[in-house]
Amino acid sequence: MGFLQRLFKGEKESSEAPRGSSKEEALAAYIIREHRLGRSIDEILDDPYLKNRASEEQRRRLLERPEVIHAIGEHTAAMASERIT
Repeated sequence: MGFLQRLFKGEKESSEAPRGSSKEEALAAYIIREHRLGRSIDEILDDPYLKNRASEEQRRRLLERPEVIHAIGEHTAAMASERIT
C-alpha cells in the first residue's frame, strides 16, 4: 500500500499491519517482472541483484508473498525455496 493510500484511509483501515516493507515490495516486483520476461525462478534467485539485497531467509519470505506465488505458481515457489542455499 502506497504512502498516499495509507494517508487517506480511515482510522480503522490504517491500523492494519503493513503488508511488507517497500524494499520487500520492490524485490517481489523484481522477481515477478523477471519471471514474466522468461527467466526461471532459480536464475532470478541466483541473480546478484537479488542476492546483494536480500539474505537467504528474506529470499525465502519473498517466495511466500501472495503476489509472487500467484505470478510463478505455488509449486514453483516451494521448489525454489528448498533450493536456496
